[in-house]
Amino acid sequence: MAVEIAKVYEFDSLEKYSWSQRLLIRLADIVFFLAISIIGWTIRWKVEGIDNLQTVGSAAKLPIYCVWHNRIFAGTYYLRHRKIVVITSQSLDGEYIARFLKRLGFGTIRGSSTRGGVRALVEMIRRMRDGMAMAFTVDGPRGPRYIVKKGAVLLAKKTGNPLLPFTVEADRFWTINSWDKLQIPKPFTRARLIYAAPIYVEPEAGDRRIEEKRIELQAALESISAG
Repeated sequence: MAVEIAKVYEFDSLEKYSWSQRLLIRLADIVFFLAISIIGWTIRWKVEGIDNLQTVGSAAKLPIYCVWHNRIFAGTYYLRHRKIVVITSQSLDGEYIARFLKRLGFGTIRGSSTRGGVRALVEMIRRMRDGMAMAFTVDGPRGPRYIVKKGAVLLAKKTGNPLLPFTVEADRFWTINSWDKLQIPKPFTRARLIYAAPIYVEPEAGDRRIEEKRIELQAALESISAG
């Protein structure tokens, strides 16, 4: 078990990739790690709703952090080195994302909604039972933007741990022309990290209840996000 736990924090082998792909992965890994670290260090943070996070700990539960995909740049920096585990795709892009996340103290499990999703969910359930918090970009990996998918809700049902919606609202940021309109905070901006109240999902929840909880999570994220 200890070996399985350690593996989520270790770099995966790149032997299946060509020399040029390995170089690309390593360069992208370093570039993103430095960009997040340097910009994140300059942000002037204000945290709101910290009692919602503390409530989860007081109940002896682990948070399942839930955030919009386009807030991950700043959110990744703020939540670094907390041993949180995230799901990353099995694609080439997912490889360098997994590497820079691990440099920032995250663990990763490989999979997506289209490839390896069920296996990844089972692995997340196991790792939560080992005491690891999880995080989801709930409208990822490819959208639609701002539409919550049910993966995080299913994880909450299976583990008894609550969904913890949060967002990062930067005063000044660049917007990337991507499907999610990724927000990259400008250096030295002010940013609010906002936690909403935790959402629990009953172990016996059926399809209708799961959909109700998905909608509840959607509403919670909309209530704390500027759009």
